Amino acid sequence: MKKSGSGGDARRERLKVLREAALHRKVLAKLPTGFDGRWTRRHWMHASLFATLGALVAAIVPGFSTAMQTPKQGPRTSMALALPQLSLAQLRGHPGDSWQTISVERGDTLSDVFEDLGIPHSELQRVMAHPGVKSTLTKMKPGTELSFDLPVDGQLRAMRFNKDPATQVQLTIGKEKISESVVAKETDVRTVVLSGKVGKSLFRSARKAGLTGKNVNQLTDDIFKYDIDFDSDVGADDRFSVVVEQTWQNGELVNTSPVLAAAFTVDGKLHSGFRYVRNGKPEYFTAEGRPLQRAFIRMPIPYARLTSRFGARRHPVLGTMRMHQGVDYAAGTGTPIMAAGDARVQFVGRKGGYGNAVILDHGRGYTTLYGHMSRFGKIRQGQRVPQGTVIGYVGSTGLATGPHLHYEFRINGVHRNPLSITMPPPEPLGGKQLADFRVETSRALAKIRTVENIIYAEPKRVASAAKPAPAGKKG
Repeated sequence: MKKSGSGGDARRERLKVLREAALHRKVLAKLPTGFDGRWTRRHWMHASLFATLGALVAAIVPGFSTAMQTPKQGPRTSMALALPQLSLAQLRGHPGDSWQTISVERGDTLSDVFEDLGIPHSELQRVMAHPGVKSTLTKMKPGTELSFDLPVDGQLRAMRFNKDPATQVQLTIGKEKISESVVAKETDVRTVVLSGKVGKSLFRSARKAGLTGKNVNQLTDDIFKYDIDFDSDVGADDRFSVVVEQTWQNGELVNTSPVLAAAFTVDGKLHSGFRYVRNGKPEYFTAEGRPLQRAFIRMPIPYARLTSRFGARRHPVLGTMRMHQGVDYAAGTGTPIMAAGDARVQFVGRKGGYGNAVILDHGRGYTTLYGHMSRFGKIRQGQRVPQGTVIGYVGSTGLATGPHLHYEFRINGVHRNPLSITMPPPEPLGGKQLADFRVETSRALAKIRTVENIIYAEPKRVASAAKPAPAGKKG
């Protein structure tokens, strides 16, 4: 019995060993092959990654530990600095160099200015109660300059402000009353010649030379409008010289006059124009005294499209053949309509098939009619209007199929074709007016000639403008 028992135990031990060996073989079959002493590419990549991470940790961690430390406070030393000495006038409280000037910013009021300077509100009330101050200082614009005489004790002693471009008011603040004195600004008027080349942009070059935007518009729209095409004729090397008057006050340029004279050289050809007041109206003339402005402009609407010419046609509304006694220009409703020439307003109102219409009397038997307006400009019957004045706006009132301007040109009541009629020449200067004009022109030419001789070293070209040009040659 013992023998058989011991054999059974041995058999069970052997089966257990075999079972465990079989299980180990299944597990090992699913596991990767163990390291055999040779490094693969994957081993090298893992080793490089862990080495890089270790280097970063070694570099960053000490920095964090240093940053968390509280910096040590070093010894500090205080030094007493001597301030500039006050003037005797300031120390004694007498008017002296204690004036300070401030520039008003957008949104500032006089109350804000007084508060910033530490001036009591009671002083503001006294100043505002002075005659003429409230109306001037309650309408301050950004950039307005105010000056205050404030001594060391902070008590307002005087105040200055500009009443108008030419005068300055000083208010002396006393204990009992405020006294006012008006001081005329030191004004210097200089006649200068501003010259330059067109370059890439006429406007930019002219502004750089010192001309205002209004001066540039006078060159292009008033003086050389008929002789120079500024879109295609002007090159970078063409030049201009302009005579203007500059007004300076206390060393600051405050105003530039309209163009008094101008010379524009385009592709070697000189064009010139000079300002002269005739019968109370400023005009521009050539060196010979001929007006640069034409008596009439062909198109009362800029950039309009001609849709119907002068002559017989079938009326688009009535459907009958009839004489079309003018020309039609199509444009959008509300497009401005300009007076073709200097004139007196003969009629403004409703006129049958013309709808809203305006008739202008230009004198010497010349009249023009403008029809189908949507509304009128700021004109009235009997009023005199210069050429280019907006007299109304395009519309489709009356017998019209769409918005357009119907424009008629009449001579002694007879309708003429505005597109082909020879316009009357403007009246030149004569007699005493021409003599005065030549005197003024010679001075302007002398200034232009001096400047251009220095800058461009071409005296002959400018000097020739002072001499009357041959017949048929433009000045």
